[in-house]
Amino acid sequence: MSHHKVTITVNGSPTTDEVESRLLLVHYLRETRRLTGTHVGCDTSNCGACTVMLNGRTVKSCTVLTVAADEGEILTIEGLAEHGELSPVQEGFRQCHGLQCGYCTPGMVMAATGLLIDEPHPDDAAIREGIEGNLCRCTGYEMIVDSVKWAAENGGAGSAAHAHVEKSR
Repeated sequence: MSHHKVTITVNGSPTTDEVESRLLLVHYLRETRRLTGTHVGCDTSNCGACTVMLNGRTVKSCTVLTVAADEGEILTIEGLAEHGELSPVQEGFRQCHGLQCGYCTPGMVMAATGLLIDEPHPDDAAIREGIEGNLCRCTGYEMIVDSVKWAAENGGAGSAAHAHVEKSR
């Protein structure tokens, strides 16, 4: 098996690790970095439970090799909160009950965060389009849309996400 040294900044902290060339980013985050908020759902990129931000863009981490993220900037669900305060998107999901079982929530929050960076004041159709690559089997999406609208009205994507995007550009 071929191994590669990678240097990746995860949630603002630079890390260097030796990884197998075939290691998927989702497994790197969960197993090597111990950031278990990024979920493994389908391993086929259909569900979006593994969504993170890589270099300022949302990606499904089950489709990215860790070696492809070398020298990159990653933001996970664990990196959204600042100083013990939930990001506006996280708080929106709490306020508007945008989750039930919670399995899809980290990926959904990351997708919504990416949407709000690109489009700070989306309408319902834009929100639905922005989260369409993320599946939820519990909520019926109405409360998720309400959560994203709440976030848009109460701080948007949040300062950690904006800082990540600025650093990545």
